[in-house]
Amino acid sequence: MNEAVEPVRPARPHHKLTEDGRRMREVLSYSRRGNRFTPNQAAAWAAHQADWVVPDEAVDRPGFSWSSWFGREAPMIVEIGSGVGEATAVLAAARPEHNVLALEVWRPGVADTLWRVAEAGADNVRLCSVDAVWTMEHLIAPDSLDELWTFFPDPWHKKRHQKRRLVDAEFARLAASRLVPGGIWRLATDWADYAAQMIEVLGAEPSLQGGVVERWSERPVTKFERKGIAAGRAITDLAYRRVSD
Repeated sequence: MNEAVEPVRPARPHHKLTEDGRRMREVLSYSRRGNRFTPNQAAAWAAHQADWVVPDEAVDRPGFSWSSWFGREAPMIVEIGSGVGEATAVLAAARPEHNVLALEVWRPGVADTLWRVAEAGADNVRLCSVDAVWTMEHLIAPDSLDELWTFFPDPWHKKRHQKRRLVDAEFARLAASRLVPGGIWRLATDWADYAAQMIEVLGAEPSLQGGVVERWSERPVTKFERKGIAAGRAITDLAYRRVSD
């Protein structure tokens, strides 16, 4: 009698299968918007995508390593939700000694980031559109990040959608484990209830220490921040350091 063959389970979350091999719908912290490029975005993509964008399928290949894509071993920073790259380009250009990985699922945003990074001379940036939670779990080693940036993550402000928020207790444990001891996680949001959730969740994580801080002066004012200010929402900056477990 032939044994049943277990279905191959693709690694990334938007490819997961149920126990009987059917495609699984997952609760993710983002939604994929349209991918149509403007002429400027198309030009940036054509000029820089091959050098600076890590294809989704690359992470499933045996022997995948970030150092091969950056072309060097260096201390690493991850930005989750880099948007159109306004903060990415400025902050990465000021940290040439670091490899900066920007995780963004919106391809026009990735294309915008490419020209901003090029304009800033920040050739230490690589972009990837694989789910951030999966990436942090499977592609980022424990005790390996000098910094983690999460600026203006999707607030999912409707109550029924709040389960999709990125910053929860499970992700806090994961993120903390990926920081080096003394490594810092910087966050910002313009939604008061999300700020309160972040403070509660991160304050309860024993390997993190920190809280609300003054606005990080190095972080440029992005369109998301301008939008929040225009709507009358207060901006909350937070910073947490990894402490000994």
